[in-house]
Amino acid sequence: MTYFYRMKTTAIWFLILFNSLSAFSQHSTSEFTKADTLRGSIGPERAWWNIIYYDLHVEPNLENKTIKGYVDISYTVLKKARLMQIDLQQPLVMDSVFDYTIEKSTQLSFSRNGNTAFVHFLKAQKIKTSHTVRIYYSGTPQEAKNPPWDGGITWTNDKMGNPFISTSCQGLGASVWWPCKDHQSDEPDKGAKISITTPDTLMDVSNGLLTQVIDHPLDHKKTWVWEVKNPINNYSISMNIAKYVSFSDTLNGEGGILPLNFYVLPNHLKEAQIQFQQAKTMLNCFEYWFGKYPFYEDGYKLVEVPYLGMEHQSAVTYGNKFKNGYLGRDLSGTGWGLKWDFIIVHESGHEWFGNNITTNDIADMWVHESFTNYSETLFTEWISGKQAGYEYNFGIRRNISNQNPIIGQYGVNNESAGNDKYYKGSNLIHLIRNSTNNDSLFRGMLRNLNQQFYHKTINSSDIEKSISKFLGFDYSKVFDQYLRNTSIPELQLFFNKEQHTVSFRWADCIDGFNLPIIVRTEKGKKRLNPVTSKWNSISVTDEEAGLFTPAAIKFRYYIRVKELTSTQ
Repeated sequence: MTYFYRMKTTAIWFLILFNSLSAFSQHSTSEFTKADTLRGSIGPERAWWNIIYYDLHVEPNLENKTIKGYVDISYTVLKKARLMQIDLQQPLVMDSVFDYTIEKSTQLSFSRNGNTAFVHFLKAQKIKTSHTVRIYYSGTPQEAKNPPWDGGITWTNDKMGNPFISTSCQGLGASVWWPCKDHQSDEPDKGAKISITTPDTLMDVSNGLLTQVIDHPLDHKKTWVWEVKNPINNYSISMNIAKYVSFSDTLNGEGGILPLNFYVLPNHLKEAQIQFQQAKTMLNCFEYWFGKYPFYEDGYKLVEVPYLGMEHQSAVTYGNKFKNGYLGRDLSGTGWGLKWDFIIVHESGHEWFGNNITTNDIADMWVHESFTNYSETLFTEWISGKQAGYEYNFGIRRNISNQNPIIGQYGVNNESAGNDKYYKGSNLIHLIRNSTNNDSLFRGMLRNLNQQFYHKTINSSDIEKSISKFLGFDYSKVFDQYLRNTSIPELQLFFNKEQHTVSFRWADCIDGFNLPIIVRTEKGKKRLNPVTSKWNSISVTDEEAGLFTPAAIKFRYYIRVKELTSTQ
């Protein structure tokens, strides 16, 4: 998801602190409701069925800001049960539900509990069999107040007065505009079809490839049919309606020929044809570091929308005003962030981390945001050199608050407040990279994650274990320190000039914290293996001792460094 950073620095720090304190209060009192649990956990009404395919049909009324439609949900039965949980946020209305097959359909009863509906089957279905329910719905969906952070449907017009409409619903949930199993852990195994009906003067752009355009001449309408071949998280499914024009290109990438399609308003075509050239450079960079683009069958799109942007799978939405930086600003304060378009780079990075690899619970959203934030460092390095990338990563530390752990609370649709899952998580990945002192190994680790968890939903623990195994070092205490605690470890150093040694240990950290620190010298490298509270020493020359400066170490590792006068 895009960053919360939208104002000047002082205002941002106030907002981060306010949000963090609010979250701390919530975490302290555990004031979560039954609705939070229904939304955020896999209860018995969700656990018995696995989604195979969504077939979504929607027709918005642009004048009164309402929608109507239906969705066919195909699924397999894992356990015997008769009660199915379907999520649809009020004030949308579930009109009817049918147990739907080719031969016949049977209307089913259902009951509502707030934003949740429970569908009652006449009898339990057989395990390992496949079925489809069709759900008709209608009403006035929530209008986005501050998209994409406070999302829903954005109803607006372009400068020519044409309708300009888009959905954004990460965190809030896809059920804000269509009925679904609104939980990240269950993606449709075989993808989805999205059919959107618009006035015939407009176009809808959704995920995947455009497979059909159905004319309705008597009604002066068209239905735009898009199909996604790969698993897709619910919040990525999107509807974008405007008087679009388009242009296209291709990428000769690791997975073959990748179609690139770009949809913008007519008055922005020339700007887009220049600005969107960055997309190919970005894709080449990310395929090098992360592995092949995960959705070759569905293509890659950039779609102009009336808000900042979102990582909708195979249909990345864009509203960065065709400027480099974040709306023309550099989040790192170094100048390097003005060399590239933030939304193109960051939101596309989510194709690997967030869309290819998706967390089961949003409490683990650091996996999406930290790695994608680090993609900014890697892209800066790609176009401007390694020093530039390191300076960018160092610069974004100014946005870290350390008010709450990065990981939120599980089972209640809760992610940690504040922005540390972006900036602090990115610096966590950076210090792991530097602790290996081997960029080839680090790159292999990133590519392995996208291969091992290709099109899968995972937990933070899966990522943590995979990294430790691949790099051949137990980083479990490092992850605990940076993901589940707020203190920043202090590396304490003592230089004994007479004995030509440097002594070192960790302080202000959890027991067992064991991050290796590597300092490069002209003759090679010096590796420190500090153990919490226990002094260790290595021999150094006077020249090598001069390399152990706090500034040099902190530039490569997000830690505090303190020189002591003794080891007492």
